[in-house]
Parts: sequence; structure tokens; C-alpha cells
Amino acid sequence: MSNPERQTYVPDQLSAGHFPVMVDIAVIATGQTLQRGAVLGQVTATGEYRLCKASASDGSEAPLAVLDLAIDTSQGARPAPIRLTGEVLASQLNLGEGLTLAKAKAALRSLCLFIR
Repeated sequence: MSNPERQTYVPDQLSAGHFPVMVDIAVIATGQTLQRGAVLGQVTATGEYRLCKASASDGSEAPLAVLDLAIDTSQGARPAPIRLTGEVLASQLNLGEGLTLAKAKAALRSLCLFIR
């Protein structure tokens, strides 16, 4: 009889508190591979969501939501769950180029999405 293999459980914890979590389904724009916790902005012309980058000028430069499930849209735009409200851990967020944690925190606070 062989020895059992030991594994360590590492939780993928995005939630940080008890504030009510509101999740919706949104279309994630094509050409992205995003991890859970990506801070998203919405493209004004299409309504699709992209990783929020400070240099964008299509509307996605403003943080609006947090991706709740990793997704690969290299083959085309796909729907995915996004968090609209709740408390999330800062250490679990993925910020786009030029977006600071302070800017994301300030922008999302007014939407009842709190970064801890």
C-alpha cells in the first residue's frame, strides 16, 4: 500500500466581509486572458467589459466591477460573472496598467464595492 499524497488547501478568497454581494453576468471583450479579481471598466460603444487601464479612452478607464471568475476571451467575447457590490481583498485584485489601488478604491467605493 502506498503512502497517501499530502496536499495543502489554498483558498481562492476574493470576498473580504459581510457586505451583500451582487453578481451579474457581463460580456467580457475579446482578446483578454483575465484572472479572478480583475478590475474592469466598461467600453461605452459596445457595453463590453475590459481590464481597466488608466490610458484607455473608450470608457473602460473608469473602474466599474470586479471579475468573479477567470476567463479567456482570445477566441471571442464571452459572458462571465462580475461583482457589482461587496467587499473584496486588495491582495486578490488584478489592476490594469496605470491603475493604482488608491484610484480603484476611490472609484469603486461609490458603487458599494469596497476594497479591504
